[in-house]
Amino acid sequence: MVGQSVPLTGAADQIGLAYLNGAKLYFDAINAKNGAAGYKIEVKTLDDGYNPEKAAANAKQLIAEDVDALFGFVGTASCDAAFAVAKPANTLFFAPFAASDSLREASLSNAFHIRPALADEAYKMVRHCATLNQNRIAVFAEDDAMGRAGLAAVNQALVDLKLPPLVASAFSPLNSDKVGQAVALLAKSNAQAIIQVSLFNTSAAFIRAMRKTGFAGQFLNFSVVGIDPLFTALGKEISGVIISQVVPSPRSAGTPIIKEYLDVLNQTDQNPSYESVEGYIAARTFAEGVRRSAAAGKVDRSGLQKAFESVTDYDVCGFRVDLRAKKYESVRLVDLVTITPDGKVVR
Repeated sequence: MVGQSVPLTGAADQIGLAYLNGAKLYFDAINAKNGAAGYKIEVKTLDDGYNPEKAAANAKQLIAEDVDALFGFVGTASCDAAFAVAKPANTLFFAPFAASDSLREASLSNAFHIRPALADEAYKMVRHCATLNQNRIAVFAEDDAMGRAGLAAVNQALVDLKLPPLVASAFSPLNSDKVGQAVALLAKSNAQAIIQVSLFNTSAAFIRAMRKTGFAGQFLNFSVVGIDPLFTALGKEISGVIISQVVPSPRSAGTPIIKEYLDVLNQTDQNPSYESVEGYIAARTFAEGVRRSAAAGKVDRSGLQKAFESVTDYDVCGFRVDLRAKKYESVRLVDLVTITPDGKVVR
């Protein structure tokens, strides 16, 4: 059994539900076929409302119930808080959604990641700006662990790419449309591009307010924004906004993993989404770990850990997974996309 804590209510409920449902799609499908190497994978899911204290409490509860791993926690602060509980218990912490890069240190033997690091996304976005000669870059972020981690990642990318420092940075309250102070500050910065580290509601409010100031530069967003909720929030105003993505588009039916995902999804009433795809890939990779540990004759916590450590170039139907990727090794997996006013995703 694996334990999962996600926001089923609160600021990031759309992201949490999509990620959960994507994982459940695969687990349900593999369990219906007698499981992974004969082992069915059960998931106990708890709601944390995007609250890190609740996520930590949920982690403690799940560990007390002797789950084999914590799986798919959502939110930077929530993942950090939950991992602080998992680390001393030596509980496996698998496929966190948007954990801070501090959870990727080589010394952390029980943390395994599907998605590229914030550092990888920041590097890709900053490098994109540089190719367009946009060297006056600013950052807008929510005032939380995610925002601070994203800001740090952008600053480091600028150093690594030998580019000028940020012209400005500004924070806003978490999950709020109170973006006035940040807009006033960044409007004076003469930025050519603004990288946003915020969820969809705050991002949408900021984009609208900045455009009213006459800002005609580029908006770029980390994948944690929630691309589909952002489109719902902005509608046709999303035109020209760039969003980083770390898994294939759920509409790319020509990609083998997406074809498999859609074949399963189409048997349900769910809608495709990037977050759902990521959950599906995470569940599929977890099942691969179960298979490898079964082949080694040890399907327990230590067996799973050893199996996950061996997943360094796993081909998930055309999508490569390295659970131990180092800094900038997963930049190639990051896509920068835009959405047209009619909802089409363009790379």
